[in-house]
Amino acid sequence: MTKKNTFNQINLAINKSKNILISLHPGPDEDSIGSCLSMYWYLKSLNKNPVVLSGDSSLPAHFSFLPGSELILAKNIFQIDLNKFDLLIALDQSSLDQISKINLLTIPNQVNSINIDHHQTNTNFAKINFVDSNSPATCQILYQFFKSQKIEITPNMAINLFAGIWSDSQFKYPKTTFETFKIASNLTKIYPNFPDIIFQLENNQTPGMLIFKGLALKNIHKFYNDNLVVSVVSHQDFVDNNLVPQDSDKSNISNILKSVIGWNIAVTISEIEVNVCNVSLRTRDSTKFDVSKIAKQLGGGGHPAASGARLNKSAKQSLNEIVKAVKLTFPNLDD
Repeated sequence: MTKKNTFNQINLAINKSKNILISLHPGPDEDSIGSCLSMYWYLKSLNKNPVVLSGDSSLPAHFSFLPGSELILAKNIFQIDLNKFDLLIALDQSSLDQISKINLLTIPNQVNSINIDHHQTNTNFAKINFVDSNSPATCQILYQFFKSQKIEITPNMAINLFAGIWSDSQFKYPKTTFETFKIASNLTKIYPNFPDIIFQLENNQTPGMLIFKGLALKNIHKFYNDNLVVSVVSHQDFVDNNLVPQDSDKSNISNILKSVIGWNIAVTISEIEVNVCNVSLRTRDSTKFDVSKIAKQLGGGGHPAASGARLNKSAKQSLNEIVKAVKLTFPNLDD
């Protein structure tokens, strides 16, 4: 089925529905929030009844400037009755456990489902799926969807789309093309005050975030002739320094580590709760070291250059598992 035909099918399903559910993915980023809120504003223009859930995680305070963020319901999908909805729209979510990791999610048969995503690890779990792994952001796909269906992109939709594209592409990451710049340019015409939004996105640190970065950069482990470097912040580190899980959000530690020549695979382990670790993976060379393959072994997913996972293990156990997973994925890493 062609892109246009799938987009037509998606819009037909939306038009046939009234009560529509959307949920952010665990640890939501700008692409998750931007895609969900831009879809929300489109659904409202159709006089639908959309509900956006914060999902497993609380909405980070620094996203409060995005139009519609105040309307996000602070619940996960297991706290609502799915049977009250006609349609579930999953955005920037590659699998059912990217909607929620709290429990095994089953979508009732009578509830239609749409999945729009850009992760190559997508499992095509919905009844209608559009996955473009060559797109740098789900928000870029949504822009193409809106244009394909001749839908007017309002300022509220535009800035949410721009935030997601800016965050996931940074206008420099792999799969960013001239089309990405063209779309961003069109969105900034609709929402001219985009520099203020970029400032908000770039300048939202808390004292705890800086303390977390210091701890992460202080505790680095190197393996396989320094091809693999892993930063570890244990739960005890969180406790001793009065940190909260949100202090590890958007820390960028893995990107800092991969900036070092020769450190080809960079990993950050954050034990946000006892025996619960968030894992961030990055690489200098996604063609040679596809970190989504490592993430998949760990039960996570993502992109060749940037992926993640969550492990229900201690920081020490997670470190051991990651080192083994990397070796299994790239057996010649230390040659």
